[in-house]
Order: sequence, then C-alpha cells, then structure tokens
Amino acid sequence: MKDVNYLDWASLVLIIVGAVNWGLVGLAMISGAERNAYNVVNLLLGQLGPQFEAIIYLLVGLSGLYQVYFGYQLYEEQ
Repeated sequence: MKDVNYLDWASLVLIIVGAVNWGLVGLAMISGAERNAYNVVNLLLGQLGPQFEAIIYLLVGLSGLYQVYFGYQLYEEQ
C-alpha cells in the first residue's frame, strides 16, 4: 500500500471543500437564491479580491488532477 503524504491529504481536503462548495451553489440555484448566497469560498475569501478566489479555484482543479494521478498509482500497486 502506498504511503499517504502531505500532498495527498492536502489535495483531498481541497477536493472536499470544492465539492461541498459546488453542492451549496447548486442548492442556492435550485432554491432560487442568489448564486453566491451559499458559495463558501466567496463568502470567506471574497473580500480579499477575485484574484485570491480564482487562485483557490485553481488549486481545487489542480488537486483534482493530482488525485487522478494518485488513484492511478494506487491502481498500479494492485
């Protein structure tokens, strides 16, 4: 079994944050609320500027790509 390192855990946490955020945005859209009403990333980091928020979204996307690689590594070990 592959040892799980800091990067593996950090990317997993970012993916979970991104998934919950997208779920809440979808819930807001279905309920008729403003799109950013439940956008946790925007609520927590929106006051820092759109560039910082974009960096967080970029990190979530890169984490997704890393998890594809990590999953492939786990598959190859079997």
